[in-house]
Amino acid sequence: MIRNIVFDIGNVLVDFCWREHIARYGYQGETAERIGKAMMLSSLWTEIDRGVWSMEKLLSGFIANDPELEEEIRTVFSDLSTIIKERKGSLPWIRSLRADGYRVYYLSNFSDRVKKEATGELTFLEEMDGGIMSYTVRKIKPDPAIYQTLCDRFGLAAEECVFLDDTLENIQAAERFGMQGILVESQDQAKQALQRLLYGK
Repeated sequence: MIRNIVFDIGNVLVDFCWREHIARYGYQGETAERIGKAMMLSSLWTEIDRGVWSMEKLLSGFIANDPELEEEIRTVFSDLSTIIKERKGSLPWIRSLRADGYRVYYLSNFSDRVKKEATGELTFLEEMDGGIMSYTVRKIKPDPAIYQTLCDRFGLAAEECVFLDDTLENIQAAERFGMQGILVESQDQAKQALQRLLYGK
């Protein structure tokens, strides 16, 4: 029996608005795409979520990806408050699940920097029963250790959990760990899939 709903945050409860964030500084077209490739779309971006590297080391890595855009990269990285936007349906969704007696948690690759600077886009966190952001444990999905840490910390049985994430690899890791999984393509699709799983309709 499912008792616990575990949510990823990015592209599940909030939108990852990196293009809009770059555009905020006036960068468009090819320049914006190059900035995105050097930063948010590069393999280095996972390190901001792991929480091991300093911001200075991360910034140096992004600049090394496209040295011609050093000034632009520094500007875009100076304030990350607009890099996520809370989805309108997130808070009502969580409240409805809790009203039905489910416990609701988060398990997300997420950085301390974004949590602090974009806290206004994370209003649903205070409605949840708890969770883990990757930077606090210095592990990122799909490392099985982060799923184990969530269960250990909150006394959860994996077989009583369903995990919602927008990345197939993370869902597969959760399923190997013993959870059920729902791959999120849109919030409406995920709500319908969860509804079928929990209520059979």
